[in-house]
Amino acid sequence: SPAGHEKVIEIVSAGQSFAEALVFLDKPYILSAQALTDTVLVNVSKQGIVGEIRQDPHFALHMLAGISRRLHGLIQDVEGYALRNGMQRLIGFLLRDVANESPTDANTLTVSLPASKATIASRLSLTPEYFSRVLHELESHHLIQIDKRDIHIIDVKRLASYGS
Repeated sequence: SPAGHEKVIEIVSAGQSFAEALVFLDKPYILSAQALTDTVLVNVSKQGIVGEIRQDPHFALHMLAGISRRLHGLIQDVEGYALRNGMQRLIGFLLRDVANESPTDANTLTVSLPASKATIASRLSLTPEYFSRVLHELESHHLIQIDKRDIHIIDVKRLASYGS
């Protein structure tokens, strides 16, 4: 923000793209990105993207699908900020990949945090102090075990229903 405040909108992993929607706007970028680990960044020009869209309609469809996924995620974020408390947002973040995994009989899971706890707290619109307090509350109720950036979920079903 102009006042110097920062908000993490997204944590991008290896192989993912970002800011592609901004290519089509003739406005200054309102976002910035920061690498949290060693990174190879490929910058593709607007001319390169527009040229590829003209040559290959499948490329345009692929870009639209990516932008649509990102928009859907942002809408879910707004819903979460408006309708869920901080505990529920953190639990949702920890369990975000459960629905995508193949079903197993195991009810445990290990989540490796993709960034520092402060960065993830910002991503969830939580203060770092509240983020830590919630993690420790979940640990004291034997729902998770914290090992630096690895969060061992002891009982996925109990954690999913906790704080509802």
